[in-house]
Parts: sequence; structure tokens; C-alpha cells
Amino acid sequence: MTVSYLGYILAAYAAAAAVVGGLILRAVLDHRAQVRELAALEARGVRRRFRRPEDEA
Repeated sequence: MTVSYLGYILAAYAAAAAVVGGLILRAVLDHRAQVRELAALEARGVRRRFRRPEDEA
């Protein structure tokens, strides 16, 4: 690897890391929002149609 391409390669890795990090952050934030929404629905009395046997307790 020559020094002339070093900036391009580092920029490509940084861009890829930023995209992957953004996707991970979006997934985490969406999961938290979905959990809050599910809790709000269950608090209002809306129940799931399918319940696993371990959820019956």
C-alpha cells in the first residue's frame, strides 16, 4: 500500500464505520421505541393474539 492511497483507504473505512454505526444506533433506538409502544398498548389492555405457554404466568 502506498502512501498516496492511504487517505482514500482511511476515508473509506471511516465512512463504512459511520454507516454501520448509524445502522446499529437506529436499530437500538427503534427497539427501545417498540418496547415502549408495546408496554403502552398492554397498559391500555390490548393483548397479544398469540401467547407462548411461558407467558401465561
